Amino acid sequence: MANLKEVRNRITSVTSTQQITKAMKMVSAAKLKRATNAIVQLRPYANKLRDILAQVSSSVEGNDSPYTQDRVPTKVLVVVVTSNRGLAGAFNANVIKATNNLIFSKYAEQHARGNLSIVAIGKRGHDFFTKRGFNVIGNHNELFNDLNFENVSKVTEYIMDEFKEGNIDRVEVVYNQFQNAAVQILTSEQILPLVPEEKEENVAELDYIIEPSKEKIIEELIPKAIKIQLYKAVLDSNASEHGARMTAMDKATENAGDLLKALKLSYNQARQAAITTELTEIVSGAAALSNG
Repeated sequence: MANLKEVRNRITSVTSTQQITKAMKMVSAAKLKRATNAIVQLRPYANKLRDILAQVSSSVEGNDSPYTQDRVPTKVLVVVVTSNRGLAGAFNANVIKATNNLIFSKYAEQHARGNLSIVAIGKRGHDFFTKRGFNVIGNHNELFNDLNFENVSKVTEYIMDEFKEGNIDRVEVVYNQFQNAAVQILTSEQILPLVPEEKEENVAELDYIIEPSKEKIIEELIPKAIKIQLYKAVLDSNASEHGARMTAMDKATENAGDLLKALKLSYNQARQAAITTELTEIVSGAAALSNG
């Protein structure tokens, strides 16, 4: 009987867990829809802005924007985009691992000299690197509470000012790029200095009508392109988080169902054994009485 009670308790516990994971899956699915719409709407704009910038920059001699100055990367800043919560599979662990690989391979010398800093967007990344003694200079966990271009731009403006003043020579962002609910692509991108993309061969140049001048347009476009690049990374990460959590909760719900089947089978077998034992005892007792 003690064994039956233990199995019943486990069945109750697993059933409660399954209800929680099922609810979390539904919540993540609803959030994923909104997050996916946001990144899907931004991508064409970001891509077109990059194309225009590349086309216009190629026809302007001597681009002297402070955000395109390629210096020796003595001081490096890494922007780590994770989530504030867990239960999303390997979503956060993968970003943290990729950031560690970037730091200890590409920027090991800067890190050893204390010239590597981290700006954390997301509580998981902030906690991990703070506890391990990294120079974490920014904590922006609140961005996900009200995720919009204006709030992310405040972080980007701080980074751009630091680069412009020469306090930072290179900025890279590590995040999960959203592909679909089940697939997130770990991505590391350099956002400062802004490197113009190489033009593809055999692609006709578009003849833009520009007012007031190409130089003025580039001066306006470059800061906006940098802000859009980081905003896109955060939106990508946000959509990836909800996709990863929905997938993880779906798998957890499925695993709970499999475990419930095994537990119920075990419970029925134990119950059947107990009933058989009781019947055997009754029959044995009756036989002993009749013989007496």
